Amino acid sequence: MRKIGEQDLAERCKAGEQEAYRTLYYDYAPSLLRTICRYISDTDTAKDLLHDTFIKVFDKINGFHYRSEGSLEAWLSRIAINEALMHLRKGNKWADYPVELLADEKEEESEPDSDEVSALSYEQILAMIHKLPPGYRAVFILYVIEGYSHKQIAETLGIAEHSSASQLSRARKLLAKEITQANTTK
Repeated sequence: MRKIGEQDLAERCKAGEQEAYRTLYYDYAPSLLRTICRYISDTDTAKDLLHDTFIKVFDKINGFHYRSEGSLEAWLSRIAINEALMHLRKGNKWADYPVELLADEKEEESEPDSDEVSALSYEQILAMIHKLPPGYRAVFILYVIEGYSHKQIAETLGIAEHSSASQLSRARKLLAKEITQANTTK
């Protein structure tokens, strides 16, 4: 079966073609689920959010404007990320975490070197990211993976800009500790 180009697929969805809707779902659901799972560690919740994402996509497809190859996927990803962030926001996960959670933070953790990180599989690193408290995880992903600035993160999550920077710093320290532990137990 020939894969349909993004622009053609979007136009066919706008025209209400059921087969185009199916193609859109089957072509993009796996990558969108992976995107949602970066923010949401519970698989059932992530699948529910994927469903919500596609409801929103099908409802708003007429507002999509094709710009170039990749723009449909970027638009879909943005909707999926927003669904995940709205879910986390509903759970009020953005507040800074209590000081007792970070009691060992005063010890200076050195950043792991690239060899220590390279020694771990993608799955191991993802599992470590999922161990982060939800607010730290969201800030870490938005900053490191999605490329947001602290100002953009603050606006997106409804937190102070300094809270974004603080949560990123704490997330990095917790991940550094996890990576070091993983490498010493090998």
